[in-house]
Amino acid sequence: MNTRKNLLISTLVATVLGTASMQGLAFDFKGVLKEAVEKEIGQKPETAPNESSQTPAATDNSSVAKNNEPEFNWKNPSQEEEISLGRQIAGNLLGAAPLVKDAALQKYVNSVGRWVASQSERPDLPWRFGVIESEDINAFAAPGGYIMVTKGLYRKLSNEAQLAGILGHEIGHVVKKHQLKVLQKQQLLNIGAGFLSDKYAKDNKLMSKAIGTGAEISARSLDKSAEYEADRLGLSYATRAGYEPYGLTEVLQAIGQTNKNDGSVALLFKTHPHPDERLVALGDAIGNRLDNIKDGKTLENRLYQLKN
Repeated sequence: MNTRKNLLISTLVATVLGTASMQGLAFDFKGVLKEAVEKEIGQKPETAPNESSQTPAATDNSSVAKNNEPEFNWKNPSQEEEISLGRQIAGNLLGAAPLVKDAALQKYVNSVGRWVASQSERPDLPWRFGVIESEDINAFAAPGGYIMVTKGLYRKLSNEAQLAGILGHEIGHVVKKHQLKVLQKQQLLNIGAGFLSDKYAKDNKLMSKAIGTGAEISARSLDKSAEYEADRLGLSYATRAGYEPYGLTEVLQAIGQTNKNDGSVALLFKTHPHPDERLVALGDAIGNRLDNIKDGKTLENRLYQLKN
């Protein structure tokens, strides 16, 4: 029964991610992730791994345009435009796999995620994190700071440092605007980049297609160099946040040992370099620079345990 259910969820996710429809516009991401995580449990993050109280609270998102189809400048998107676009893309993803109905889990993941994000080059983004109902092993990032981890991937974790490494990887994608740049390039090509005018660059009619294709890009359209860069950044952010540096590599090792015929990793293996390749690239990039780092926290006892 569980196998059939997982297959159904995977099929639904694939269908939504592969469809450039208006359904993403109708789905109110702000009403799902923000209310489920913030209204019910509050915005104040937990303390950092060193138990200090310096973890910053999430930035208010009240300045984001609230129209379903905001004017969007594809030539040079503003941060507000990036956030608005990411919110709608994330809503498309949540239309396929909703948040796990566990307020304590969502609060915990947001606390860890926001602390790690505060160590990045874009701490001012209104970072939002969530665990979604899917037994696939995967994680997704949308522009503007919207990050989701599947329940299947969360089950693989054995300590908080590993969670920090995974979230750090996705934070790296957002910091470097990997998904946004791919989407931006596609949209500019669609309207003829060589003959762009400001009028067409801000054409709202492009938004309906962008939301659907943006969800697909968040899940599967990044090249190897972007994944390798996000791995390096994720390790760096987690280390700066006070975690043991090798949380991400431990997760990659665990995923790499999963049978390639296991349906839970089918999408991940299809859309990402194999974990073994990522480990080699990360090892080559880091070398022995982490050898002298001491007192990094793993925090096994603080990892929130799933209820089912």
